[in-house]
Amino acid sequence: MRILVTGSSGHLGEALMRVLRADGRDVLGLDVLESPYTDIVGSVADAGVVRRAVDGTDAIVHTATLHKPHVDSHGRHEFVATNVTGTLTLLEAAVHAGVGRFVFTSTTSAFGRALVPAPGEPAAWIDEDVTPIPRNVYGVTKTAAEDLCELVHRDHGLPCLILRTSRFFPEGDDRDDVRDAYDDANVKVNELLYRRADIEDVVDAHRRALERAPEIGFGRYVVSATPPFTRADLGELRADAPAVVRRLFPGYEAVYDERGWRMFASIDRVYDNARARRELGWSPRYDFGHALERLRAGEEPRSDLARAIGAKGYHAIPEARRSLSS
Repeated sequence: MRILVTGSSGHLGEALMRVLRADGRDVLGLDVLESPYTDIVGSVADAGVVRRAVDGTDAIVHTATLHKPHVDSHGRHEFVATNVTGTLTLLEAAVHAGVGRFVFTSTTSAFGRALVPAPGEPAAWIDEDVTPIPRNVYGVTKTAAEDLCELVHRDHGLPCLILRTSRFFPEGDDRDDVRDAYDDANVKVNELLYRRADIEDVVDAHRRALERAPEIGFGRYVVSATPPFTRADLGELRADAPAVVRRLFPGYEAVYDERGWRMFASIDRVYDNARARRELGWSPRYDFGHALERLRAGEEPRSDLARAIGAKGYHAIPEARRSLSS
C-alpha cells in the first residue's frame, strides 16, 4: 500500500514519515517546505501538485494545515485556502484516483467555546458527541474540512476517518500567564491528565485509523492521552484539581516537590478518548501515570520519537512559503 502524507515537514508529518518508513511502508511526503521527509514540494491547494502526488496512491494521511498560532500572522483567506480548499482538492483527487482510505488530522480546538464551562459549572466532559462552537478561523476551517470529508464519504464512498488530536507539540504554552507561572515540562505533564498526548501515541492512532478506515467508513475520534477521571470528578476538578489528582495518584506531590512543580488549581475540561480506543483498537501509552513512573525513575517523560522530532516552531520560515506547513 502506497501512502501519501501531507505536511511531511511538520511535527506530525515528520513523525509519521519516520515511523511508516521504519515499518517498511511505501510512503510519499508532500509539503511546501523541503526536508528529508518531503518528496514533493508544493501546496495541497495546488490541484496539479496534488494530482501528481495522489497518482498511484492507495491511502492519504492529511496533516498539512495552518495552525492556531497562525491566527495572528495569517489572514482568513489564507486559512480557507489551506485548510478548506486544500482538503477539498485532496479529497476530489482521491476520489478520481480511486484511493482506498483517507485519514484527516483535525484538532480538539474545533470544539472551541464548548471547551470552557461558565463560572461555577463543572469541568466539561469532551467526547465526539459534543457540538463544536469554533472560536476563531482555525476552528471554523477545521470543522468545515471535517464536513467536507463526511460529504465526500457520503457522495462517493471514500472511507474517511477524522482524528481530533489534542496538544502534542513541544512549543511553549500560548498563554502568557501559564508560561510565567509554570515550568514548561510541568505544564505538559499536567496536561496529560486531560488535554495532551505524546506524538508517539498520536502517530499510532493514525496508523490504526489507516488500518480500520475501510471497515468503519466514516468516523470522528478524540485523540488524547487516556484521562484518569470519570464524569463524577468534574465538579471537584473545576474547584480543586490537586485534591482529585492526590486521591488518584497519592505519591504525585513528592515527585512534583523534587522539581518545584505544581498542579493546576483548576481543570476546565477532560478529553474522553474511549471511542478511539474502542473502535480503532488504539492503546495510548503516554498518560499521566506513565509520566510519573518515568519521572520517579529519573527519566524523560516524553517518548523517544517526541525527543527526536523536537521543536519546529510555526513562524520560522519565510512568509511566502510557510502557509501550508504543518
